[in-house]
Amino acid sequence: MTRIALATAIAATGLDDDMPSLLAACARAGLSAQALAWDDPTVSWHRFDAVLLRSPWDYTERLSEFLAWCERVDRVSRLLNPLPVLRWNTDKHYLAQLAARGVPVVPSVFVEPDMEPMPSLQAFLAGHPDAGEFVVKPAVSAGSRDTQRYSRAQEFAAANHVGRLLDAGRSVLLQPYLASVDRDGETALMHFDGEFSHAIRKGPLLRPDQGATEALFAAEAIVPRTPGDDEKALARDVLAAMSQLLTLDAPLPYARVDLIRDADGAPRLLELELCEPSLFFDHAPGSADAFVKLLAERLIGSSRKKRRAAL
Repeated sequence: MTRIALATAIAATGLDDDMPSLLAACARAGLSAQALAWDDPTVSWHRFDAVLLRSPWDYTERLSEFLAWCERVDRVSRLLNPLPVLRWNTDKHYLAQLAARGVPVVPSVFVEPDMEPMPSLQAFLAGHPDAGEFVVKPAVSAGSRDTQRYSRAQEFAAANHVGRLLDAGRSVLLQPYLASVDRDGETALMHFDGEFSHAIRKGPLLRPDQGATEALFAAEAIVPRTPGDDEKALARDVLAAMSQLLTLDAPLPYARVDLIRDADGAPRLLELELCEPSLFFDHAPGSADAFVKLLAERLIGSSRKKRRAAL
């Protein structure tokens, strides 16, 4: 029987809403699946045919340790998504690379640890005179941790936020806050094996004058959504650009494309989630079984190739 580990984190125990549906779907598909924490040193990862990243949500606080773990797992098992994808996607500098390929992303400016916070912030604001509000977030972040929304009148508070992150050796991402989020929220499009599966609407997470969340992730208001044709087309373009950048020879087992609309109503990429995204199985009946079916076909096909190569 094919054995698969579903990687979570000790800090995320009981918090992954996808996990029960995924474990049940694996059982129905004949896969032996276990939810195990990436930061549990007692786990023998070589016992598994594949390790599927699901909720290692504390990696942003110790990225080097997490990527070192990914490298160890990659040597003894099959890591999903693949290691080069994880290295690339865990730092939001990937947005600049996608933008350079013509992908319409939310305008993004990076401030690096050797730069001064206030002049960098003022240059950003000068470059976006129509942005009444903006967002400060770490380039390595998840779950809206250390992320905050500011008005232009809060320049000094925002600069202090930027400075705290830079002092900790963290790169900072500055983005205009697109007002459509308050009305329409975000659209997250799930793709399995390169094909669109389902979508959800995420309500606005960042409230005016509200500090960054202290929890592992900010609470989200989630409902199913039927995406627009323009959103589905952009999601395909994003995945194609990513595949070209990373010279992938096959679609990824899973990907989530998060979009918001700009002032003109056109969709823009907010984030491309390829490491540990929630996939919202409970909001799309049958999606967990469909995902596991594709996963099982991929793993069983790989095992057959290995057996033939060994003959």
